[in-house]
Formats: sequence, structure tokens, C-alpha cells
Amino acid sequence: MNISREIFPTDGSNSSSYLFNIGTDIEINLLYFLSVVLGLPTNSYVIWLIVSGKRNELAAKFFSLNLAVCEILLCVEIVLIFLSYEFEFLWTAVSAFDGLAFIGHPQFLCLICFERYLAVVHPVTFLKFKPLRYRVICSVIVWVASFGFGGIFIFFTMFQPMFYLVFLFTQFFFFLCIQLFCLVAVLRALKQSGPGERGREEENHMKSRAFYLILITTVTMLIAYAPYLILLALFMTTGSTDTLLSIISCLCFSLAGFVQPLLFLYRMRKLPFIKYQ
Repeated sequence: MNISREIFPTDGSNSSSYLFNIGTDIEINLLYFLSVVLGLPTNSYVIWLIVSGKRNELAAKFFSLNLAVCEILLCVEIVLIFLSYEFEFLWTAVSAFDGLAFIGHPQFLCLICFERYLAVVHPVTFLKFKPLRYRVICSVIVWVASFGFGGIFIFFTMFQPMFYLVFLFTQFFFFLCIQLFCLVAVLRALKQSGPGERGREEENHMKSRAFYLILITTVTMLIAYAPYLILLALFMTTGSTDTLLSIISCLCFSLAGFVQPLLFLYRMRKLPFIKYQ
């Protein structure tokens, strides 16, 4: 299926929606429908748990809070995309959300990993930057960058699509390298810890939890973005793509969006189908 006229349309339409054939393929429409139906209540529940919890715990969960808000806004983007086929003036607003998907979402995942890395490898530095204001500053920078690049994406997808591809690949590998560095550093710290008294065992347990959190987050980002980047690169080099690859990319991105909220609910012992000891 050749969609060279659709992916980078001249009317300012959202490129990712065309790449995934939203509104044209029933399978992809169903996947996005399920993503919205399941994603909105799950992430809303996460936000409610954080906001209604203890105030002194807000700083530790602040990046998870922002990530949940980002996921909800991505669900809103999907709804706007479907509405845009009837109301074309919504395309500009939809395009601004691309920054959340490709800038904000991976950055918040990266911040969660880096925070755990500091807590394990550099605990003194972690305590120094533990106050909520530092997390607020980082989050504001991410939100500004997300919507700022969303506006830039509108221009480059129309006139410089190759730059759009290069930018996505560059920032993806940049964030991936940071997360892999954090993963290896925490693993080394975990291996250097030997058996000992109870305090040491609790410290090892904390390091182990940090390692698995970073590992799951890194794998989640790979699952979410690698298929889409392959799909985008295939189109840029051949000028065509196929529905099966689009469905796989859509499925991976949708499923990956549930990992972090479910992981958070598991840590909070709030999953109804899990028996906790």
C-alpha cells in the first residue's frame, strides 16, 4: 500500500495518524479504541492515588504523576484524530500532541530511570535534589519541550521529512543510552553488595527493585518506539509500507502504554487481581 501522499500531507495533518492509517483500517481503529477505553480509567486511577495520597510522598511519585497525565493526553489525541476527519480545523491541535508522544513520554520514562540511578549509585546527590521543586523544574522543561517540538513537527513533516526522521532516531537512541547506562550502573552496584546484616539486606532489596524498574522501563520504551521508527524508516526509504507492520507498531505502542500504570499500581498494592503477601 503506497501512502506517500498521505504521511506528510500538505494540509498540516498529523503524520503519525496517517502512518498508522487511523480512520481507515478497522484493526488499528479497534486497537486505539481499546487503548483509550482502558488507558483513560487506568491512568486516571494512578493520578487519583498520587494526588489523594500522603503529601510527603508526592515528590517520590511526581514523575509517575506526570507520565500518567501524558498518557491521558495521548488518549485525548486519539479522540481528536478521529474527530479531525469530520472537523479539519482540529488537525493543527492534534499535531501539537506529537511532541508528547515522541518527546514528553520518553523523557518522563528516562527521568524515572535516572531518578532510581541517583538513589542507588549517588545517594548523597539524590538527597540533595530530593525536594519537590527540582522535580517540578524538570517536569516543566519536559512539558515546554514537548509542546514546543509539537509545533516544530508541523513544519518539518511538511517541508523537511528527512530531518523529522533523523531527529526521532537521534533522540530515541539518546534516551535509550541514558537508560542503559543507568541500568548497567545499578546492576554493578547490586553485584558489589555482598550478604550481611539486616540493614545491608534491605539496601540490596532497594537496589534490586531499582534495577527491575529501570529494566522494565527500558524494555517498555523499546517496545513502544522501535517498531514505529522501523515503520517510519521503511517509508522514508521505500515510499511505501504495509498494514500488517502498521498494526504491529500500533499494538506495541498501545500495550507499552499500560506497563507503567500497571507497574505503579503493583508497587502501590492496588491491583485487584493480585494477592499480596
